[in-house]
Amino acid sequence: MKNDVVEVSVKGVMPTANGCAVFLGDDSKNFVIYVDHSVGNAISMTMQGVKKDRPLTHDLIGNIFLGLGIALERVVINDVDNGTFFARIILTMTNELGRKIVEVDARPSDSLVLALQQKKPVFVARSVYDAVEDMTEILERVLKQQNEDEEDDADDEDKDDKTDKPF
Repeated sequence: MKNDVVEVSVKGVMPTANGCAVFLGDDSKNFVIYVDHSVGNAISMTMQGVKKDRPLTHDLIGNIFLGLGIALERVVINDVDNGTFFARIILTMTNELGRKIVEVDARPSDSLVLALQQKKPVFVARSVYDAVEDMTEILERVLKQQNEDEEDDADDEDKDDKTDKPF
């Protein structure tokens, strides 16, 4: 499997007019998968470790896996067709009858949330990796802009702290 796939990680999530752009990649190349707002938010919240009052759908799925003794082994983004990506979730379950491996068709966006929650690897088929456009330059610009925005926000907070207050 090692030569057929490339391990990637989520490098960033950026809101867009129609959803979110999720940047995936490794040290050599980054690419984008577009997802709807709700899943983009779930990916961001998972990456930031945001605690939720009640379980969201992906939390529920993870809890079901836990309750049934199912382990998510890995996610493989295995195909792309006209900008639509496809993924497989590899699950295992061990019981008194032995070990069972199940491969489930899934949206890459949902697969990413589950992999991030359970700290499991995400792979991309070599054919997909080779076919997608390298978006590293755009990712670097987005991250630079986000850092500048955060610095501006921090500067604004410092100014607010230093203003004369009546108390």
